[in-house]
Amino acid sequence: MTTFLELLLGGLSMGSVYALIALGFVVIFKATEVVNFAHASLLLAGGWVTAVLHEDIGFWPALAVGVGAAAAVGAGVEFLVMRRYRGQDQSVLAIVTIGVDILITTDLTRRIGTDVLALGDPWGDAVVHLGPVTLPQTRIAAFVSAAVLIGAFLLLFRYTAWGVAMRAAAEKPETAALMGVRLGRVSLAAWAVAGALAAVAALFLTVFPTPGLERATSLAALKAFPAAILGGLDSTTGALAGGLIVGVTEAMATGYQGQLAFLGRGIGDLAPYLVMVVVLLLRPAGLFGTKEPARV
Repeated sequence: MTTFLELLLGGLSMGSVYALIALGFVVIFKATEVVNFAHASLLLAGGWVTAVLHEDIGFWPALAVGVGAAAAVGAGVEFLVMRRYRGQDQSVLAIVTIGVDILITTDLTRRIGTDVLALGDPWGDAVVHLGPVTLPQTRIAAFVSAAVLIGAFLLLFRYTAWGVAMRAAAEKPETAALMGVRLGRVSLAAWAVAGALAAVAALFLTVFPTPGLERATSLAALKAFPAAILGGLDSTTGALAGGLIVGVTEAMATGYQGQLAFLGRGIGDLAPYLVMVVVLLLRPAGLFGTKEPARV
């Protein structure tokens, strides 16, 4: 029972981090209807800046700069690249994001090399004992931080002019433009927000018990992609639910992989994708996604 609780709580904390990344996918999709495959490079960029600067200026200032840098990279990609292809088919734009991801990730992995970079977080390897359950402080910090950020985003999305503009642009972009909504600004803000969320997620993906930031850290964004898909690419609530489902599924499958040996090795890495496939077979639009009506 203790093992189950530790896996459950650890899965929820990692799931909240995946939810941050998945929310970035959803924000960009709602604003532009583009699936952003460059999200992994935004995550790696924010983590790398934090890792490089923390020894010189301290952890919290370095994290702030890293978040700002990832937001700037995201905004730069939208302004310099994606805006040039506006009006193209969404599949073309998705392919463009793949090219952007390759360029940015290649440069960053060249800079990182074979090193494993620490981010200088204040929690270290400290743990918290909750009765028989032992959890790293980093996992608790991840859950609390993700809950605060996601809650703040949902409030902004619901009650601010920017949120209204994004919802209008996602619903009917042509009508929103005619009503004075500047679609370019909405798209730019969406990419910046997605980059900032990815940078925060990069922190909690690279702290204890993980050794640090490395070249493969960006692959964590691929685990958040099933979270966005199974929750629904057009649903912010779905991003949260999908992240938690993926986190718990991965933790349970990894923790009990001895009992699941008949399924083969590495079932923990595969489990989120299996869940995604099952959900999409039952609900093609995702758990909270909006099914587009078709005239027949």
